[in-house]
Amino acid sequence: MDRIPDLGTLTARAAARWAGRTALTFDETGESLTYGEVEGRSNRIAHVLGELGVGFGDRVGVMLRNRPEFPLTWLALAKLGAVMVPINVYYRELDARYVLEHSGAKLVVTSSEFVPLLEEIRARSGALERVVSVDGGFKSLLEAAAGEPPGVRVYPENLASIQYTSGTTGPPKGCMLSHGFWVHKFRKHIEQPEPPVNESDVLLTAQPYHYIDPQWNTLVSLASGAPLVVLDRFHPSTFWEKVRRYGITFFFCIGAMPTLMLKMPSTPEDRDHRVRHIICSGIPKNIHRELEERWGAPWHEWFGMTETGGDISVRQDEHDELVGTGCIGRPHYTREARIVDDSDRPVPRGETGELALRGPGMMDGYYRMPEETAEAFRNGWFHTGDLARMDEEGRIYYVGRKKARIRRSGENVSAEEVEGALESHPEVRSAACIPVPDEIRGEEIKAYIVLRPGASPESVPPQELAEFCSEKLAYFKVPRYWEYREELPRTPSERVARHLLQREKEDLRAGSYDRVDGVWR
Repeated sequence: MDRIPDLGTLTARAAARWAGRTALTFDETGESLTYGEVEGRSNRIAHVLGELGVGFGDRVGVMLRNRPEFPLTWLALAKLGAVMVPINVYYRELDARYVLEHSGAKLVVTSSEFVPLLEEIRARSGALERVVSVDGGFKSLLEAAAGEPPGVRVYPENLASIQYTSGTTGPPKGCMLSHGFWVHKFRKHIEQPEPPVNESDVLLTAQPYHYIDPQWNTLVSLASGAPLVVLDRFHPSTFWEKVRRYGITFFFCIGAMPTLMLKMPSTPEDRDHRVRHIICSGIPKNIHRELEERWGAPWHEWFGMTETGGDISVRQDEHDELVGTGCIGRPHYTREARIVDDSDRPVPRGETGELALRGPGMMDGYYRMPEETAEAFRNGWFHTGDLARMDEEGRIYYVGRKKARIRRSGENVSAEEVEGALESHPEVRSAACIPVPDEIRGEEIKAYIVLRPGASPESVPPQELAEFCSEKLAYFKVPRYWEYREELPRTPSERVARHLLQREKEDLRAGSYDRVDGVWR
């Protein structure tokens, strides 16, 4: 593959090679863009944003659903040397404001749906200068803008985006992702033999664009000439119908998607598709073989993180042997992996330790968090926080998490962030959140609540707290299970001892209120 130093070069190359070929199709609206239109329209957006004062290095929030303006705005910002900050469309006042303020975003590109929320945040924020809606006068500005590239020189080491991701503790961390990071990411899907994507493929993404997965899917499409179909989101009841309708050959899935697919009724059309390759993070071992038998397509494990890109996957020649074993494969050709103990010494093969990675194409660090960056990259290796083991052949098996975090439907949720939102309620003295195993979501969230003197579960019921939390945070951060306590267990340093709460009983749902089913268990 020829040298591509930055994302602007990538779009220009795609337009030169496949100008009239369909690049992106948005299922919900029926809109399609050719590679030539992606180049031209992103250039126009770049000129308009430049006229609005966006310059090299500026951070710009993008809060949009799965519509063409999201990837086009990102590519436009990349051509200006500016930095995209994706904002989860399910965020509310607290989480959206944190990301915008922490990143120092000076402008947000959004739709009319989110303007009231963002204007409220802007009124309270010192950095955010402007909220721009793509539904307003933005369209007329684009019509008058030039279709040529903006002419800004951008290098591989320049930032293209800051992707915020909730970690194990504390507020979300902003992963600084350079143009070089993204080039390494899409090249792996085109050059590695598991198998590589080429222009005869048709790709599909069902995640929201504020996640990293649709973003790299877009770049793979631009690099390979394989058109990408973008769904509004994942719908298990219609997913495979979309796969058949568009002739999809390749897709990526994560979280609860495989389990939810398998719960759909079987049909005679299950194997009537063109899919030749599926990659998935965290395929449940107990259903891996059933997934392959039902749809007649290989499901390959793929391990990656926002911080590191794609790192480990199962090779084609080992796939059949490893189905259902929990093996996540071998490191990619640009990546080294080792399993280490608490002193960062490699453990013997077969023993469990923390998975550590190194190699090119990783993030530049956590934005404005030098201590967290140094801790993550200590001794020259990135520490994933995941427990794993490596066999004699160098194949890696995922074991579990080293640090407590809540992972609901593929989303990392910081317990401290949810606790902080709950403790802002005037009748809550303290709160603690822990994960509860769940067959479909992987984990659900349970909240332990200590009320202030004079308040009671009757005066401050779980429904009220859940509604309060949903006004502050994204819906997937709202606890499902609720339990009231007089006090919470503490460590000697007065931190909440969440590990003691998790060990109290075998079924953590017992004695709690289930807001989904509306019952006390």
